[in-house]
Amino acid sequence: MPSDLKHKSRELTEGPGRAPARAMLRAVGLTDEDLSRPLVAVANTWSEVTPCNFHLRQLAEKVKAGIREAGGTPIEFNTIVISDGISMGTEGMKASLISREVVADSIELVVRGHLFDAVVALSGCDKTIPGTVMALARLNLPSLMLYGGSIMPGQFQGHDVSIQDVFEAVGAHGRGKMTTEELHDLERHACPGAGACGGQFTANTMAIAFEFLGISPMGFNGVPALDPKKNSVSTQCGHLVMELLKKDLRPQHIITREALENAIAAVATTGGSTNAVLHLLAVAHEAGVPLSLDDFDAINRRVPLLANLKPSGQFMAVDLYQAGGTRLVAKWLLEGGLLKGHCLTVTGRTLQDEAASATETAGQQVLSPVSQPITPTGGLVVLKGNLAPEGCVVKVAGHKKFTHRGPAKVFDCEEAAFQAVQQGNIGEGDVIVIRYEGPQGGPGMREMLGVTGAIVGAGLGESVALLTDGRFSGATHGLMAGHVAPEAAKGGPIAAVQNGDIINFDVEARRLEVELSAEELNTRLRGWTAPAPRYKTGVMAKYARTVSSASQGAVTA
Repeated sequence: MPSDLKHKSRELTEGPGRAPARAMLRAVGLTDEDLSRPLVAVANTWSEVTPCNFHLRQLAEKVKAGIREAGGTPIEFNTIVISDGISMGTEGMKASLISREVVADSIELVVRGHLFDAVVALSGCDKTIPGTVMALARLNLPSLMLYGGSIMPGQFQGHDVSIQDVFEAVGAHGRGKMTTEELHDLERHACPGAGACGGQFTANTMAIAFEFLGISPMGFNGVPALDPKKNSVSTQCGHLVMELLKKDLRPQHIITREALENAIAAVATTGGSTNAVLHLLAVAHEAGVPLSLDDFDAINRRVPLLANLKPSGQFMAVDLYQAGGTRLVAKWLLEGGLLKGHCLTVTGRTLQDEAASATETAGQQVLSPVSQPITPTGGLVVLKGNLAPEGCVVKVAGHKKFTHRGPAKVFDCEEAAFQAVQQGNIGEGDVIVIRYEGPQGGPGMREMLGVTGAIVGAGLGESVALLTDGRFSGATHGLMAGHVAPEAAKGGPIAAVQNGDIINFDVEARRLEVELSAEELNTRLRGWTAPAPRYKTGVMAKYARTVSSASQGAVTA
């Protein structure tokens, strides 16, 4: 137990020399009593840009009330948000992954700059979730992260829909399979209010991963955005962070190698987003814990797929919550010997303790027991080969097709590939290659949901394959390999592929190969010239100069 709960802020608020600081803090409403208490940062990612974060101001008020009730002084500040769903398919999407680093950097700077004693971080949209946790890992103060929660399903023609359906409808519309009126009607109903995208896409994937990691209280992230219980768990987070401060329980005690393995297992068993690979690698890097691409593949080989969730399954995140939620998933994996139950969480209890109170809703169809899994292995695989020496990631949840051999159709940017799909220039059997969209080459490693959604909407989801040094949205499904590394901009083998080259996907063998001899590949690469940087100044240029490979989490430090 620490002897001083104001272990950081005392230097900021006490003594004659701190009178100027106190004067400024009084100007924002703080009193002598407030300044005598521990100062707790409420790092918010509220924004009017996106429904994922639109409601976080309300939740922040509840968190702050809880902190005050528990004897602390909350001080809220905000950071940036880039909406993947809104910027998808545009130049703006390049800002998305870069924003993860800016979120982490900005939270770190504000907390260090004002000597806060503890932190509650509120996240919503895809990159704010890992960005906040990366900051908490760096700061290593008593802290936790609360996710704003999932959006409710929309209703269209009598069934549940999500933003995934809208992206795929664009492809269907482009092929004449949906009228303009139907597309507009779907657009108007797909997103009925606040909350992050509703399938097991990146936001909900990272939300459950961080509960299993232990940095979010188990069961709290899964409460939907507009469920009345979200206010209650937000207040509890305010109480909880003060308990963390009193116990001096910090991220370094929670983000361990075994806890990261638990987080990967959560992604595997729920058919989560390929982006989880990038983000968990980045969190591990910030925490100083060794983790590699091969670890993801090893865990996915032994953890079964239990959740029937979109994009490859039937149900939405709110359905998982209603079926029994995170605790039920953890309980069943623990019973199967597939988790490290002794790992500590921010509640002060172990993962096994948290799972013990799980209850299953009678008749639920979202989760299958370990004895009868949807598939015996998890939803992600890592492929290597002469096209991806450092590896690439494929989401296989819900797939029936595990091999593909076909001619390459090569595009040097996402827009060119999307146009080819919309114009009917992609045929059955083709392998779409999209390059120079990696962390450095993009820069920013854009997601390709516009392209992959159009492919599915055009009826080609089961007959073509795609590979890219960019990323995929958690809503992507089909035989799609992302994060191909080394990337094209760094002279990776993907830069040498030409139209008509035969490419082989073999998921069972974990191989991604182009049918060229090593001599021919090397000859082509020796003749390759790096393209000029797309940005010469500003944050994009700085990011491109400093970012690491996708195989290392695309981190900048």
